[in-house]
Amino acid sequence: MELKIGNTLIGDNHPTWFIADIAANHDGSLERALNLIHLAAEAGADAAKFQNFRGPEIVSDYGFSHMNAQVSHQAKWKKSVTQVYDEASVPFEWTPILKEECDKVGITYFSSPYDFDAIDMLDPFVPAYKIGSGDITWIEACLRMARKGKPVLLATGASTIGDVQRAVEAILPVNPQLVLMQCNTNYTAADGNFDNIHLNVLKTYRLMWPDLILGLSDHTHGHATVLGAVALGARVVEKHFTDDNHREGPDHAFAMNPESWAEMVTATRQLERAMGSANKTIAENEHDTVVVQRRCLRAAQDIKAGQTLTRELIDVLRPATPGAIMPYDIEQVVGLTARQDIPAGQELRWTQLG
Repeated sequence: MELKIGNTLIGDNHPTWFIADIAANHDGSLERALNLIHLAAEAGADAAKFQNFRGPEIVSDYGFSHMNAQVSHQAKWKKSVTQVYDEASVPFEWTPILKEECDKVGITYFSSPYDFDAIDMLDPFVPAYKIGSGDITWIEACLRMARKGKPVLLATGASTIGDVQRAVEAILPVNPQLVLMQCNTNYTAADGNFDNIHLNVLKTYRLMWPDLILGLSDHTHGHATVLGAVALGARVVEKHFTDDNHREGPDHAFAMNPESWAEMVTATRQLERAMGSANKTIAENEHDTVVVQRRCLRAAQDIKAGQTLTRELIDVLRPATPGAIMPYDIEQVVGLTARQDIPAGQELRWTQLG
């Protein structure tokens, strides 16, 4: 199971691919966006992702203005939903500039488009598309991205398994290059969100679609969720990225910063090394400890040639000297005769007994 995004192979036998979702954290400044690309690359990100939406094409002013109140993470916003989306928008004309900057620092540029024009506009500039969780039921848009023939990353937050099946079964006949990402779309950074991330869904995805690459789009704090997902088989990880968690804006509070991002990457690389092989063997660095920590059979006292060994004449002690008889063979040793004198404490060997 592997696919290629740009020049990078992604799959079970490759390192986890980290996406820094800069999203709205540019705060309306192209200079900030470019600086965040540099910071993400320095912190160990493999890709910088943006979100291409325009307020009128993603939210209904009527719809949100006629709700009784803003809910979830939006309840903390000091501005209306439509105003926040308008201000967080990435202008289309930034796209070639952002792409060029990512190329300069050696990471992949791509984006989540949220309308048909954005999907088509991005096509010359991106090696993959990301479908945000909120659009998992908009099959038209999913297929428009899939038909571009590039890898598609599908986030599955706030979805039932039926929602996921509908989208996956629509996309796969058109484009088998699919990354299926578990996600929880509560952006409040509350500790209780750990109770709702449900990483074990990755096991379900693996059973239902064994040929797909798995991933995680995450908004919890710390590294536990990412490490758990990688241990369960995720090979793509997306987290929001900022340079300052205290800045005003919709995504800063729950985003990773350069320091925490670097820690996450380091911890994941350690985990990948630790996962190792599924074959249970004596590890390369255990060849000494297998001697000093194991026991072997030893003479409990001086044993004379011709003497019959009883259980009382045998000690089971460390170290397990190479060539010595192991404790699991003790019943075969009792009743044998010593062919030579064996001093107290010496290991017992089959060549000494008959």
